[in-house]
Amino acid sequence: MKNDRAYQKTQRVALMGLLLALMLVLGFVESRLPVPGLPGVKLGLSNGVLLFALYLLDIPSAILLMVLKILLSGFLFGNPSSMMYAAAGGVLSLAVMALLRRIGSLDAVPVSMAGGLMHNVGQVALAMIILQTPGLLVYMAVLMAVGMVTGLATGLAARAVIRRFPAAKAK
Repeated sequence: MKNDRAYQKTQRVALMGLLLALMLVLGFVESRLPVPGLPGVKLGLSNGVLLFALYLLDIPSAILLMVLKILLSGFLFGNPSSMMYAAAGGVLSLAVMALLRRIGSLDAVPVSMAGGLMHNVGQVALAMIILQTPGLLVYMAVLMAVGMVTGLATGLAARAVIRRFPAAKAK
């Protein structure tokens, strides 16, 4: 019995490590794919992994993955400013996705779309505070639409993967 628990913990640590590594790789690839004409727009590839963690694991695990991804990506590929914006978007996005995931048996697609939308809201809100530029609300409208579309794509991909894991269906 004691060995079973140790084995399960080892499996969980290994899975978390793999998910974090996948998030970092996807984040790096994404940083090399600029979207012309729309500064600050990203596809949200690593968000699909975070969504997967919400459905397969639990909220604390997803929070840990998000924090580690922000810190490691910031130190490896970014700077303190990018870490602040990633945190603002990530916290708001994950909070909304976790809430939606918890209150019902919602499919991953609408949860992902809400997460994509809220990620952009969090980042633009922080930019408005730092830059003291209320005119960014206009750009927020564009980013919100983009967030819904990228959230749709990410959600569809995550849903396809989630359906392959029996443990995710049981939660």
